[in-house]
Amino acid sequence: MEDLGVQVLSVSVDSIFVHKMWNDHELGKMVEGGVPFPMLSDQSGEIGKMYGIYDEDAGVETRGRFIIDPDGVVQGFEVLTPPVGRNVSESIRQVKAFQLVRDAKGTEATPSGWKPGKTTLKPGPDLVGNVWKVWKVEEAFDD
Repeated sequence: MEDLGVQVLSVSVDSIFVHKMWNDHELGKMVEGGVPFPMLSDQSGEIGKMYGIYDEDAGVETRGRFIIDPDGVVQGFEVLTPPVGRNVSESIRQVKAFQLVRDAKGTEATPSGWKPGKTTLKPGPDLVGNVWKVWKVEEAFDD
C-alpha cells in the first residue's frame, strides 16, 4: 500500500508476543516475509474503544477496517464479525476512490462499484435524476 501513499497498521488486543507467534507460525507461511505492516498491541482496548469496536464484556475487538485521511478524519470503515474475512482488493479500491475524490476537491464522485479508469460523476444540481445517463451499472461489475 506504500505505492498508494498510505500506511497500514494492524491493531488488536493481543500482546506483541501473540502477534509474533501468529506471524511466525501462521501468516509467515501464507505471505512471504510475514506481516508486511506494523502490528500494534491494544491490550487495554483503548484504541478499540475510540473506534467503537471494543467489546468490554468479552475483552476483544471486533474486526474492523478504517480508512483515515491525511487530516485524521475517518472517511470509511467496515466492521465484520470474526467468521467473515476482509477483502484487501476492496480496501485498495476504496483508498483509490477516496484519493481521487480528495484530489478533485469536490468536483468528482465515484459511483457504486467504481474502479480506477471508470466513469466518475460530477456532483451538482444537474446530476440529480440524471445519474442513469452517465453511469451504467455494468461498469460496477466490469473487470
